[in-house]
Amino acid sequence: MCFFLTIAGIIPAKASELTSPIPKVVQQQSITISGVVKDQNGEAVIGASILEKGTTNGTITDIDGQYTLKVTNSNSILAISYIGYKTEEVRVGSNRKIDVILNEDAGILDEVVVIGYGTQRKGDVTSAIASVKAEDFTVGKIGDAAELIKGKVAGLSITKASGNPNESSSIMLRGITTLTGNVSPLVLVDGIEGSLTTVAPENIASIDVLKDASAAAIYGTRGANGVILITTKTGKRESHVNTSYSGYLSFSNWLKKSKFMDTRDVINGLTPFEYEGYDTDWLKAITRKSGYVQNHSLSIDGGSKNSTYSANVTYSDEEGIMRKSDNRNIRIQLDFNQYVLNDMLKFNLNALIGRQTHTLNENAYAYRQAIIHNPSSPLYNEDGSYYENLNLLYYYNPRSMQDEHIGDARNRYYRMTGNITFEPIKGWQTNLMLSMKENMYKDQNFRTSKHYSLLLRDDYNGSASKSENSTRSDNIELTSKYDFTIKKNRFSALVGYSYLYNVYDGFNAGNGNFPTEAYLYNNLGQGSLLTEKDRHAWMGSSKNDNTLVGFFGRVSYGYDDRYNALISVRHEGSSKFGENHKWGTFPSISLGWTISNERFMEKQEWLNNLKLRVGYGVTGVIPSSSYLSQYEYNYAPYGDILNKEGDWIKTLEITRNPNKELKWETTKEWNFGLDWMVLNGRLGGSIDYYIKTTSDLLYDYSVPVPPNLHGVTKANVGKMRNSGVEVMINAIPLQFKEFEWSTTFTMSHNKNKLI
Repeated sequence: MCFFLTIAGIIPAKASELTSPIPKVVQQQSITISGVVKDQNGEAVIGASILEKGTTNGTITDIDGQYTLKVTNSNSILAISYIGYKTEEVRVGSNRKIDVILNEDAGILDEVVVIGYGTQRKGDVTSAIASVKAEDFTVGKIGDAAELIKGKVAGLSITKASGNPNESSSIMLRGITTLTGNVSPLVLVDGIEGSLTTVAPENIASIDVLKDASAAAIYGTRGANGVILITTKTGKRESHVNTSYSGYLSFSNWLKKSKFMDTRDVINGLTPFEYEGYDTDWLKAITRKSGYVQNHSLSIDGGSKNSTYSANVTYSDEEGIMRKSDNRNIRIQLDFNQYVLNDMLKFNLNALIGRQTHTLNENAYAYRQAIIHNPSSPLYNEDGSYYENLNLLYYYNPRSMQDEHIGDARNRYYRMTGNITFEPIKGWQTNLMLSMKENMYKDQNFRTSKHYSLLLRDDYNGSASKSENSTRSDNIELTSKYDFTIKKNRFSALVGYSYLYNVYDGFNAGNGNFPTEAYLYNNLGQGSLLTEKDRHAWMGSSKNDNTLVGFFGRVSYGYDDRYNALISVRHEGSSKFGENHKWGTFPSISLGWTISNERFMEKQEWLNNLKLRVGYGVTGVIPSSSYLSQYEYNYAPYGDILNKEGDWIKTLEITRNPNKELKWETTKEWNFGLDWMVLNGRLGGSIDYYIKTTSDLLYDYSVPVPPNLHGVTKANVGKMRNSGVEVMINAIPLQFKEFEWSTTFTMSHNKNKLI
C-alpha cells in the first residue's frame, strides 16, 4: 500500500528593470506581446516557457496556452520552449500578437544516448545499448537507481534478497563471467565510479546500459560485466528558476507467510517438540505491525545566458517490517556550469554530500530461529527473563537476539568533481576532469550479558566493539574529441587518458566484561579483558591501495544515416597484477546497417526503422584484492618459539605464494542485433544474440609444499562461456490526446558453461 504526493511549481524570474538617462525613450520602446502556443494537433500547450532571448524576462502559458509578455523593443527575440518539443525563436518586429505551433522533438527524447566518454545519436548506435529516460522510469517506492529501470532492459537481472532497508539491489548483466571476481556491472555516475545508491533516484535524468563488449571495451578491465551510466539532472541555459517538490509515504507488510506447525500440531504429536503449555507466535514477536518509508525530495534549477545551476536535497526515513531494521538517508547534490569567451570555455563544478545511519541487527539469524522454535514455548520466564532452552544446539530466543544487541552504523560520503572544457573551434572539445571522493564508515556494537553469545560465559558483563574504515578515490581524465561532417559523411574521433588511485584503510577494537553495561560501546577501556591473562581484548588495522592507468581512443563513422562503424581501443595498466602482465590491450569494433533508409525501402511506409548490428570486443576482469601477485605474510597461530630469556616470540609464515605471471581474465564477446519499429513508432523493439568467452580465469589451486611455501596459489587457469538471447518489445496499445498507455516487454535467456 503506497501513497504518493508530488507538487511542482515554476517560478518565473522577474524581468530586471532597465535604467536609462532618457526614461521617456525607454517607455516608448517597451512593447507588450500576446499570443497562444499550441502543438501540432492544435491542443493548447500548458506551461510552455516564453523567454526574451538574452534576458531573464519571461513568462509561461496558462491553461488555455495563452501568454502576455512585455519586451524591450521590436528587435527582441522570443524563445518558446517546452519539454519534448523543438524550441522556436521568433523576432518581434511589428507583430503584437504572436501565435506559435511547437513541433515534437524526437531527437531530444529518443535519439541521443550516453556512451563511454560521450554521447551518440541513437540512429548511429552499432552496439547493444539500452537507454531509459526519466519520463520512462518506474514510479513508486524506489530504493535505488536499479529499481527505476527494473523490467525495462533485456538481460539485466535486478533482485533484492530481502526487505531489509539497509540492502540495495543486486544486478547482473548477461550471466557470470568470473569465478572469484565481481559479477556486477561497472556503475558510473556522471562519469565517476559509484554505486546504485550514490545519488537520489529523484535526481537522475537518464540511465544507459552498455551491454556488449563492443560498447564497454573502452572501459577495459572494468567493463567485462557491462557498464551502467547514470546521468543526473542539470539546469538549462536561459531558463526560469524552477522549483519542485516530490514526496511519498509507503507502508509494507508480509505478502505471504510460510506455513509452519503450530501449537495444535504440537499437542497432536505431529512435531518432535514437547508441549510446554503456551501458544507463541515467534514471527510476530520479532516483527512490527507494518513497515513504512517516507521520502521527500526538493529540487531547484535554472540558468542565464552564460550559466546553469541545479540543486537537489532528498531525505528518506524507513522502518522495515522486522524490528530494529531502520535506515535514514540524506543526500545533497549541487551542479554549476559557467560559459565564458563566447562558449569557448566552460567550467563545471559538481558536489555530492550524503549521510546514512542505520541500525545493526541479526535479523536474518533471528528469523531462522523464529521459524524453527517450539510454538508452545513461552517468550519469557515468569521472572521476566528470556526463556532459553540451551540443551538444544544452536537454539536461541529470537526476541532476545534483537533486544540484547545494541548497535548502529553511520556512513558519510562526499564527492567533488570539476570539469574544464575548451572548444577553440566548433566540434573540437578538450575536457579535463578532476575528481575526488571519500567514503567514511563507522559502526559500534554492544551485546549484553543476556545475549545468546554470552549466556554460557561466566563473569562476562557485556561485549563491545567499534570499527571504522574509509575509502578514497582520486581520478583524473583528459579527453579530446572532434566531430565533423563532410556532405553525407559524419566523423567523430576521441583520444583520452585516465588515472585512478584508490586507497582503503580501517581500524577496529573490542573489549568485554565491563563494570556496568550502561557504558555500552562508549568506554572500551573499562573492560577487564585488557588485563586478564586467559581472555583478551582485540584491536586491528589495515590499509591497501591500487592504481589503474589507461590510454584510450575511439573513431566512429556514419554515412547517409545508412551505414555506421565504431572502433575503439584501450591500453590499461594495473598495480594488482604480476610484474610480467601489468598491462593489457582491449580493442572493439561494431558495424550497423539501417536497411529502412535504403532507397529500395522507400515505399514501405509501415516500416519506420529496421537496422542490423554486429559487434566484437575484448574486455578484462580485474580482481578485488590489491596484492594477489605478491608474497603475503601473517603470524603463525601455532608457531611461537621460546627464546633464551624464556619469552615466547611470535613467528611469521607465508600465507600466499607469489605469481609474477598473474594477469587479467580476458572476455571476448560477439553480439548480433536487430532493431525494428513499425506503425509510426507505436510498436518496436530489439533482438540480440551474444556469445562471450572468458579465458585465464583466476582461481586458487592446490600446490605441493615444498617446493612451494604455501599450499595454495592463485593462477590463471580455466575458461567460461556465456551465450544467450535478449528480446525487448516497446508498444503503445492506446493513444489519445490526453491519455497514452505504453508498455515494455523483455525476455532473456542465458546459458553458462565452464569449458
